[in-house]
Amino acid sequence: MASQPDTKIADPRIAIIFPGQGAQAVGMTAELSEHYPQIKATFDEASEVLGEDLWAICQDEERLNQTHYTQPALLAASIAIWRILQEKLRHKPCYMAGHSLGEYSALCAAGVLSFADAVKLVHKRGQLMQEAVEGIDTAMAAVLGLEDHRVETLCEQATEHVDDAIVGAANFNSPGQVVVSGNAVGVSAVIDKVQNTGKKAIPLKVSVPSHCALMQPASSALAEILASIDFEQADIPVIQNRHARVETSTQGIKQALTEQLSEPVLWSQTMQELADKQIDILIECGSGNVLSNLAKRQAQPIVSYPTDKPARLDKLMEVLS
Repeated sequence: MASQPDTKIADPRIAIIFPGQGAQAVGMTAELSEHYPQIKATFDEASEVLGEDLWAICQDEERLNQTHYTQPALLAASIAIWRILQEKLRHKPCYMAGHSLGEYSALCAAGVLSFADAVKLVHKRGQLMQEAVEGIDTAMAAVLGLEDHRVETLCEQATEHVDDAIVGAANFNSPGQVVVSGNAVGVSAVIDKVQNTGKKAIPLKVSVPSHCALMQPASSALAEILASIDFEQADIPVIQNRHARVETSTQGIKQALTEQLSEPVLWSQTMQELADKQIDILIECGSGNVLSNLAKRQAQPIVSYPTDKPARLDKLMEVLS
């Protein structure tokens, strides 16, 4: 049963959730870095792996929004905050989950892969995603107010009836919020169809169209890279959003990561899985509060606390004290 906001629970069941692309912001975690040395230390580690100053990139909006930098920057922010939380939390989390890219942060935090491997992996993932759509006019849009199946139907209709259209549901974020992804022709066709129903479709500013058929070349290349990286058993179960379930084998984890690139993120279903597992509190571990806001809109809301600023972290610790 979801708890009420700011209610103290004696022995809470906690899940850690990690944000994905779109959560980045110039100067993210800067306030925390003034109080916690783990922030800069983690970014320094990532910079050493990349051979570039990742902290400096986070102060430059144009570079930060290039997907091959966005992904390691968000990973570093999440793992830096996780390292702070590890020292503060008295209760071991029951589960972890991450939205799209955030799944790599979750797997790293759970001990499945090393931080250095995770940094290299997401940097390469970003490059592969960019290369997959080079020369293609692409787009994404958030559809508001329609049921999941209706959005899927509109995508199918656009693909079937509009010349050259490639579009599909990319993120099932919450009831009434589905992101669609594909080429510009396909997404534009879906936007028109959504508007004809009287609902809203908002174009998103993104550099690559995630979780759609256009990512299939990147998915195939990523599978080869994943095969060469050692994965360990998770210290904390990670609910992966490909099927909204915990994969128990390293092969299953890698397969879910591979498929995730070109298949939709089942975030609503992941949140429902956490509700079914009677999680009391979600802790958003990373930049911003996108996932905490989505948590309020789920069928069974679970109170969620962002942690990217000192005041937010203090509020969480007050609730857990």
